[in-house]
Amino acid sequence: MEHGILLSGADNIDFMIHGVFKYSFFGHEVWITTTHVCVLIVMLIIIGFAIVANRCMAKAREVPEGFQNVVELIVEKLDAMVDTPMGKAAPKFYNYIGTIFIFILVSNISGLLGLRPPTADYGVTLPLGVLTFILIHYNQFKYQKPKEIWEGMCSPLPPWLPIWLPINLISEIAVPISLSLRLFANVLSGTVMMALIYGLLGVIATAWPAALHVYFDLFSGAIQTYVFCMLTMTYIANARGDA
Repeated sequence: MEHGILLSGADNIDFMIHGVFKYSFFGHEVWITTTHVCVLIVMLIIIGFAIVANRCMAKAREVPEGFQNVVELIVEKLDAMVDTPMGKAAPKFYNYIGTIFIFILVSNISGLLGLRPPTADYGVTLPLGVLTFILIHYNQFKYQKPKEIWEGMCSPLPPWLPIWLPINLISEIAVPISLSLRLFANVLSGTVMMALIYGLLGVIATAWPAALHVYFDLFSGAIQTYVFCMLTMTYIANARGDA
């Protein structure tokens, strides 16, 4: 492939997911796709960075310099992002929010490496949305009484008149779908646009598309990462109430 895993060549526009190889698993044919490969590469990048950061912080100096500055800046900014919407519960969610933020961001900007962003596959974004959905309702049932949950599901009318219950149930079920679809659709649209540019313009698209990569991969990727994490924190904070 001329442009890495993302595109197949100048004469063939390609932004689809393809099988790399297949194997038999208990009599079933299972495919390893480009998404699996790209997720593995993203994970290796993150793990490699984490190992280097861990070794650096093991020898941390009181006055940080060099790579230690980078690591501490990342941690401080991620913690500060969690502090505002989560309040006093923020320390419990530093690790989770920080992890999904880094994974989604690196996945979104992996197009700069010639990869097809893993988040352009709904099979990647849906589990992230479902995990958030589970955390929301785990905290809701842990920190709210059944009476409070019922009143919330019946609002804005009194709990003895549950006319709005079906609509509120649909809105609750829609949370993981809306979260995952928003991230998936925005990243996929950028992937499709860049594939069309490279596929239609061929050798002409050699340097100037870098400006589009800055928007679709860096700017849009960072915005979508922030939106996903901010909505996750807002939903969880609302489920916890004043806990």
